[in-house]
Amino acid sequence: MARKDARNKHDFTNIIGLFSVVTLLTFQGALSQQVKVEPEVMSYPSQAVNLRCAFADAGGIQLTQVSWIYEPKEGERLNIAVFHPKFGASYPTSPLKGRVRFTTEPPSLSNPSIQISDVKMTDEGKYICEYATYPSGNEQGVTSLIMLAKPRNSASGVTVIASTVAAGAKPVVVARCESADGRPAAQITWVTAVNGNATSASTAGADNTVTVSSQYMLVPTAADNGKDISCLVSHRTQAKPESFLMKLAIEYPPQVTIVGYDDNWYMGRTNVALTCQATANPIPTTITWKTMTGQMPDTVQVKENVLTVLKVDEQANTTFVCEVKNRLGTGKDQVTVMVREPSVVPSNAGVVAGAVIGSLLALLLVAALIAVLVTRSRRQQQGYRGNPNHSSYDIKSRIFGGGKKGSKNGTGAGAGGNGVGGNNSPIYVYKEGSAHDGLTDKANHHVPLHLGGRGEGGVATAQDILLSGELDEAERRKFDQLEDDEESYDHFGRGVPILQLRPPHDQDGIMGGYLDDDMESQRDGSVISRTAVYV
Repeated sequence: MARKDARNKHDFTNIIGLFSVVTLLTFQGALSQQVKVEPEVMSYPSQAVNLRCAFADAGGIQLTQVSWIYEPKEGERLNIAVFHPKFGASYPTSPLKGRVRFTTEPPSLSNPSIQISDVKMTDEGKYICEYATYPSGNEQGVTSLIMLAKPRNSASGVTVIASTVAAGAKPVVVARCESADGRPAAQITWVTAVNGNATSASTAGADNTVTVSSQYMLVPTAADNGKDISCLVSHRTQAKPESFLMKLAIEYPPQVTIVGYDDNWYMGRTNVALTCQATANPIPTTITWKTMTGQMPDTVQVKENVLTVLKVDEQANTTFVCEVKNRLGTGKDQVTVMVREPSVVPSNAGVVAGAVIGSLLALLLVAALIAVLVTRSRRQQQGYRGNPNHSSYDIKSRIFGGGKKGSKNGTGAGAGGNGVGGNNSPIYVYKEGSAHDGLTDKANHHVPLHLGGRGEGGVATAQDILLSGELDEAERRKFDQLEDDEESYDHFGRGVPILQLRPPHDQDGIMGGYLDDDMESQRDGSVISRTAVYV
């Protein structure tokens, strides 16, 4: 039980102590705000640097003494400058003795700034301006002195030999980059399209400087030769990164290709050439042409990497080989030539004949097209002349006559003048025992015979009218054509009476049937009696 109480008492004491430390640090931080210093100062070697310090507002605080303390990154604290209003300035022994002094003479507690001349890289560290006050105790401000050293940057490529074994090949260094004697340490990056990796290392230099080295490694191939690679060095003393552009140097034996053979070397062909193209590093030293048979044809000329066959013959039917050498080895390529028979050039006469035949066919086609168009146009024009007003070409005019021209000889006939050659004109017959001698106009009493009229009393029946409506467009055109050509037929019927024979003692209805059987249609669209006698 006693042991437990002792342990609890010990824990409580630790908590109180930790609280006291935190409180003291917080109080000191609050007090330190009254000591005004620059948090960071940068300088180059051999320069003079000023470290400023001031007490912001003393108020009721009594300032008794001010001291500058140097705290290196590694090592103990050292007093480098002390000022007391009664005893004056003092500079204790330190690595800065003789190079440090107060900036005002005599110094004062309100402005105890100091200057360090001929600064060295080893002077880098923290510098503490500390006031001794009453009754507050010590108050301080801290300034970090950062020494800068501009590095010497450089880069270089490394010449390597291309790897010949794909599997198990190890990366090698192909480029190096270095930033020497800099402060602080520089940063190095690589920019390239090749697939590799970079490694970096830092080493301490003289006078507290740092040297950074980086190298780029990859498995070299012939395809990587000549590609770009850049090293970028970034440092605090530089406004922008310094860039070093390099070309990869990968050595490899010659890679050879023969071009120029088109697989159309025929007998008698002239001036055909083969070109030997080679890439290598280092540059090829020799280029040699030869054949598999060992003997070069007489018609072959060789100039550097070009082989020319002046005239193709049977000797060119061989295999040509091109060999290229450099310091690392030999590369070669070959092509086998197959000499062919000369191709047959088409005759000019055949070409001309084909052109003539094609032209004739084109002309015939155009002529046929023109003929069709002209024929159609004529037919349309004839149809318009035969019946200019088709809308008025009704069934009534077809039955009772619709000739365009006036009656000739006072008979009332339409086309044909005398009743011959007009389909729409009345038909005249000779009837014995009629009240009027001579020709009689049957159209005054009967439907025209070519329409099959048999109505009683000379009146057309409804059936006759309907039947007459079945005439198609082709018949109309025939009738129109007859009207246009009526003048050519006028001389045939003009002044010539028509005498039609009929059996004696005609009964009613017999004449109509007789006439129907007697009339015959002609190709030109007219109707002529089989028994009529034209005198």
